[in-house]
Amino acid sequence: MRIAVKRLRHYPWFLHPFFWNQKRKYGQVLDPALLWGRVPRLFAVVATLYGALDSSRRLNPVLRSLVTVRVSQLNSCHFCIDINSATLAKRCGSLDKVRALSQWSSSELFEAPERAALAYAEAITHSGEEVSDELFAALREHFDDDTIIELTALIAFQNMSTKFNNALDVPPQGFCELPASGGAKPSR
Repeated sequence: MRIAVKRLRHYPWFLHPFFWNQKRKYGQVLDPALLWGRVPRLFAVVATLYGALDSSRRLNPVLRSLVTVRVSQLNSCHFCIDINSATLAKRCGSLDKVRALSQWSSSELFEAPERAALAYAEAITHSGEEVSDELFAALREHFDDDTIIELTALIAFQNMSTKFNNALDVPPQGFCELPASGGAKPSR
C-alpha cells in the first residue's frame, strides 16, 4: 500500500466499534477502512453511504454483489474483486456466477434483470461510453425509477471505491481465491 495504516489504538475511539464489527464479520479489519479512518469525517460519510446501499430492499443482495464484482473487474481493483467475489459466492451459494461474470453476456447463468443491470454497470463504468436510450429502456423493463436510482448510486459508489483502492495500491486480503482472469474487458 502506498499509505500505511495506523495501529488500531491510534484511530479515534468512535471508529473502534466499526472496526470490531468488520473483524467479527470478515475475520480482520479491512485495509480500505483503515485508510478512510485516517480522515474520520470522510470515513463517516463513506461508511454511511455504503451502509445505505448495502441494506437496499429494492435491489436483491445477489444483484448488488454482481454489480459490485463486475465494476471491480472492469476497474481491476484486486481488493474489491477479492472481497466482493467472496460476498457474491456466499449470496449465491457457489462460485459459478463469480467465475462466469466476466463473460456474463454469453452465459446462461444470468437472468434478464441481471443482464440489464450488468450492461448498465458497464456503460457507466467505461469512460467515454454513454448510457443509450435503448439500454435505459431495457433497464426499465425490470426496475422502477427509484430502483434505478439506487442501482446507479451503487455503481457510482463502487467506481469511487475501486478508484480509491487502486490509487492507494490496496492489496487483496485473501477472502476469495480465484483464478486470474481478463475481467477488465467488456463482455459485449
